[in-house]
Amino acid sequence: MSEVTPMQRVGAMLAPLIPARFRSDIPVVPVVRLSGAIGISTPLRPGMTMANVARSLERAFAIKNIKGVALSINSPGGSAVQSHLIFKRIRALADEKKVPVFAFVEDVAASGGYMIACAADEIICDMSSIVGSIGVIGGSFGFDKLIEKIGVERRLYTAGERKGMLDPFLPEKSDEVEKLHAIQRGIHEGFIELVKSRRGSKLDSRETALFSGEYWTGRRGLELGLADTIGDLRGVLRDRFGDRVRTPLIADRGFFGRRVPGIGAGAGSGLSSLWSGANLAEDVIAALETRALWARYGL
Repeated sequence: MSEVTPMQRVGAMLAPLIPARFRSDIPVVPVVRLSGAIGISTPLRPGMTMANVARSLERAFAIKNIKGVALSINSPGGSAVQSHLIFKRIRALADEKKVPVFAFVEDVAASGGYMIACAADEIICDMSSIVGSIGVIGGSFGFDKLIEKIGVERRLYTAGERKGMLDPFLPEKSDEVEKLHAIQRGIHEGFIELVKSRRGSKLDSRETALFSGEYWTGRRGLELGLADTIGDLRGVLRDRFGDRVRTPLIADRGFFGRRVPGIGAGAGSGLSSLWSGANLAEDVIAALETRALWARYGL
């Protein structure tokens, strides 16, 4: 048995006086919140994009001697591209730093939100969380009958026979709809491959609706292999790493404590843009789209 040196005794005496964030004997698991519709933004309610989450993710993984990184996810989905970009960045950082990633689902991790959750090595949810919705959706409106009724003529000038495809002010054409379906099928196949590559044999292959776009509660998602554990962030991390585990929330903030908007916000974003007619219309549409995404899951 090795003898305790004077320096070790002094270190043990001084340890309680050192702030917790500087102590190597206290496990640290930084937390990054990933919340909101993906890729759908308004000045007052910015959505989740690669641009506005990248810095928080990189800061979390850059902390020294961490035991892992926790993702607190609450998203009904949105942009397939932005979802995949965030997924890839999380996996790249996890592989580079060689630390486990834990995804904690709050109300919902569906569609693109579930894709992001799949970047984790373990998915934990509440028994009433919503998970799944592994599918692709797109929607529009048809105004051709309305403008005909009120006597408005649609004039569209294009170079390229497909440039005006699925224009909402023109009658729908079956060949254009099939073209859109083909694109959606391609995106869906990629989504399915991603989930299978991450969840593997955990998935219940007997469930035929697994990749139909259907979604389930966390309890049922656990049975289907879409999640690993029922629990909450604080409880699970304390069980894994002890009662003293630190879980600092990582947020990207500026000099005065205000959240820094994503790169895509642009100079015209903010409250002033609400008074522009064009911007106001876009904001209203974006807000309705976001509301519709959440409403699909009863939220």
